[in-house]
Amino acid sequence: MNNLPRRAVLALAIALPFASSAQAPAWPAKPITLVVGSAPGGSNDTFARAIGKRLQDALGQPVLVENKPAGGGVLANTFVAKAPPDGYSLVVLSSTFTTGAAIRTNLQYDAVKSFKPVALLAKGPLLVTVPADSPYKTIAELVAAAKASPGKLNYGTSGAGSINHFATELFSGAAGIRMTHVPYKGMGPATNDLIGGQIQVLVASAPSILSQVRSGRVRALAVTTATRSPVAPELPALEQSGYKGSASELWWGVLAPAGTPQPVVDRLNAEISKIVLSGEMKEFFLKEGAEPAPMKPAQFEAFIAAEIDRWKQVAGAADIKPE
Repeated sequence: MNNLPRRAVLALAIALPFASSAQAPAWPAKPITLVVGSAPGGSNDTFARAIGKRLQDALGQPVLVENKPAGGGVLANTFVAKAPPDGYSLVVLSSTFTTGAAIRTNLQYDAVKSFKPVALLAKGPLLVTVPADSPYKTIAELVAAAKASPGKLNYGTSGAGSINHFATELFSGAAGIRMTHVPYKGMGPATNDLIGGQIQVLVASAPSILSQVRSGRVRALAVTTATRSPVAPELPALEQSGYKGSASELWWGVLAPAGTPQPVVDRLNAEISKIVLSGEMKEFFLKEGAEPAPMKPAQFEAFIAAEIDRWKQVAGAADIKPE
């Protein structure tokens, strides 16, 4: 009789975890939101909608896309960093996340500690371009001209601290050249001035410049990736052209708030990886200037940390500061 209460307590202690797990709703039990830090129509938004459409079929719950276009993605990143870590609020972002983290000190989140990397979606090259009537027909000719007249050639970017600003300075350092930076408010005006000859060089993403190259309004000299890219296989790669340490590329990925349960992250990673490797999505990405590049969450986490460290070094060498 005296042992009965102790047995009852022991039985209750054993049963409680099973009762709790039985009552916990299976994930996902409600709609998932993909937050995008840009307006509809950009690559982040386009990729989020393509992935979201297929992810909701895989998970059996609606996947919504919410645009928060402010601060170059900072508003969206901050929103998700502060969201409940339950797998229902995710952010779809690009390489600008790491370049921004390398130079901005006023962020309301820690780019490494505030997030749980979920899945890398795709990577894509930037293209080194010049006006269609430029005298430079190869990357070697461009480098020779820049060396002959340091600072004379002007290169445009979508703004100080942008990925194409970093990529151009990385290439310039590898090539031993100096060009003059002309920042614009977006790729549209920069591209227009390249076509008009107001700037002599523009390192631009494939989605933003490839149509101009195909139409003959702009000449592409090389891609910034380590090897030739299926996005523009006719173009040589900077690394393979002798400019060691110049390789850079765009990437797109999905992050969750720090503290999101690992089983949820692993499920999302598995489903998203299957989606991006499907034949349909491979074709979709190629049309958008990218190719699938899935990673496991731990790999993606290490990749982000390494990218931030690398861009900090480039920023220090080239004195890159935020606008």
